[in-house]
Amino acid sequence: MNVEELLRDTLREQAEDDRRTPPGFADRVFAVRRRRRTRRIASVAVAAAAALAAVIAVPGPDSGGHDVRPAGGVHPKPATGHPAPSAHPAQSPVHSLVAAGRTALAAYYTQKTDWQSAHDGIRRGVNVRTYWLLDPKSGHYEKDTRWSWVAVAPGLHTAAVLERHLPVSRIGLLDLTSGKVERWLPVDHPVGGLEFSHDGTRLVATTYSDNPDKQIKMDNIDRVPVSVTPSRTGFYVFGVASGKGSWSEVDIVRDDQGNDIQARQDFWFCRDGKTLWGRQSVTPGDRFYDLSGREVGVPGAERYGTWPLGAGLSPDGSRLAGEFAGEKWHTSSWILDPRTGKHLAEVRGQMLLAWADDTSLIAWDIAEGEKNEFHNRLVLVTIGSDKEVPLSGFLKGTDGSVGRWEPLFAER
Repeated sequence: MNVEELLRDTLREQAEDDRRTPPGFADRVFAVRRRRRTRRIASVAVAAAAALAAVIAVPGPDSGGHDVRPAGGVHPKPATGHPAPSAHPAQSPVHSLVAAGRTALAAYYTQKTDWQSAHDGIRRGVNVRTYWLLDPKSGHYEKDTRWSWVAVAPGLHTAAVLERHLPVSRIGLLDLTSGKVERWLPVDHPVGGLEFSHDGTRLVATTYSDNPDKQIKMDNIDRVPVSVTPSRTGFYVFGVASGKGSWSEVDIVRDDQGNDIQARQDFWFCRDGKTLWGRQSVTPGDRFYDLSGREVGVPGAERYGTWPLGAGLSPDGSRLAGEFAGEKWHTSSWILDPRTGKHLAEVRGQMLLAWADDTSLIAWDIAEGEKNEFHNRLVLVTIGSDKEVPLSGFLKGTDGSVGRWEPLFAER
């Protein structure tokens, strides 16, 4: 079976099954969650998933690094207690700082597909992101078209960035206040994705031989697999302070016909900082590796997680943000015991994006009585409370792409 035949069969199966496969990896999570919830609540569908917040902590005393937190503008949280939420419920997309507790909206992006060619009814293009980055001095989000990928550090001062036209041969460490790249990390294997470890001392860079954001679409069918030829080759792990890293090759697991239609297959750090989480569309989709590229078992803290998008573990590790619930409220999500996977509580919110503290989270949610599943906004929700604090205005549009902006969170 050639590529075109495989693509046509795949698209037809998706069309018959009435399953949405949107272009971005965050939107793919939305699709999975929407199918699960539709089986339980026909009148509501989950909003598009947020891109995972990229977090880097201040280097430790043995790292040789320096404090990357800003000197002024957006202040870190105080030693005790948390500042009041910084909310702008009339703004969408937001222009001014959005934050709650220990967490801030460090950046956000929009995405669209640049269709470039068509042959035999098959269109080919590239998914393109446009980023707005928080200026920690002014507290406003500024558009920056230079980057195809951004991961933001805590303190809202430093970001790791990739230039346009993925994959690229260097990684930039960007000063968010000046807008200048302070350091470049050259690589021998081209990079297409970045993520920081939870403690911020390491950076994982997923390597590809081709652009992981390529898109393919057939005729007028609104089902878009990313690619039938994934090109992931492995990953680098860098020490953030030293800038030194090593590359590990990781083979792609394919189905019986040698195919895997998911092109972007990035790696993320697990909470332990010693294990990487990779996802593929071939079962089992979740796979775990040590820092040398050897496949290992699931770390205990991730055993009952979905995959590393969303809020994950609470700061103290006692709670795990779960999937959609929809029992006590029209839209709500589960809080799980990370040791057992049992439900601890039900909390407001369509999807839990980031922990503000050990009992409160930032989430997407629709308004009370809203019927449009995509007309949602950022809100602050608290375990044990039925109240929500709006943090942003509502997304525009009537589907999962029009007017949608995807948030990136970081500790402040």
